[in-house]
Amino acid sequence: MHKPSSGLYLLFPRGQRPEDNALRDFVAEQRTVSITHDPGGQGPHDGEGSDEAGAEPLAMRTRATADRHRIIELLREGLTFDLAGLAPGEAGDFPDVRHRFDLDELPGPERFEPMFIAPGQHLVGGERSIPVVKGLIGLARDFVHHFDMLSAVVWPHSASAIGRRYFESISTAWLDGGAFPALGLTAFREMSDGALQSEGLAFWIDQELRIEPPVSHDKVAATRLGVRLINQLILVGGVDQGERIVAPDGTQLVMRPSRNGMFVQVWRE
Repeated sequence: MHKPSSGLYLLFPRGQRPEDNALRDFVAEQRTVSITHDPGGQGPHDGEGSDEAGAEPLAMRTRATADRHRIIELLREGLTFDLAGLAPGEAGDFPDVRHRFDLDELPGPERFEPMFIAPGQHLVGGERSIPVVKGLIGLARDFVHHFDMLSAVVWPHSASAIGRRYFESISTAWLDGGAFPALGLTAFREMSDGALQSEGLAFWIDQELRIEPPVSHDKVAATRLGVRLINQLILVGGVDQGERIVAPDGTQLVMRPSRNGMFVQVWRE
């Protein structure tokens, strides 16, 4: 499967990850999702042969080994996605989480196990395109709708764990043509110099947003401004030259790329 940065995680309480029958029930209830490749459904039947007398059948051991690393290909609205972590196979490594939305605390491996979804091999090179990401988010929302025990979705590009209700709300709004869900698919953190900096915006535009002091001193207002600017930046694809903008409170600001081009900086004019 692709590196974790190209997909997202579905968090289930420990011991409650879906098994094969649950996945097939999920697919059967979806009008837009089907299984196009499942290595667990191929190979010899249980009970065929063994490599030594009295030993566990070779086919069963082969199946068990395959299940631990099983990757199932799902087709959703013409796009393929790989699913890993189906029980009773291994859950895989727990993602890095630094931000939380609609959760009382940061989730960790002591309470949760992840499944992982990523764009399929046919989509390599297009993982960051809006149609592919919307397909991925839509598939995750399908899982949230179907599995009541699914607790959160982790978007690794912003290291964000998003509670199921909030994820369903923001994903539906975006998929239905609304604003980009900046609080979730990106996040904000306060830097040592007092600036408010986005985390995860670079996945979309190869730049992070920095709201510089003193504009950043009011964190609520700065976050509101950041959400507005991120929606704009997603639409235009980044900044390569300076421009003047007006904050919601009427303040005149300057938005410009940093010298190394890695940041979009916002200053008071």
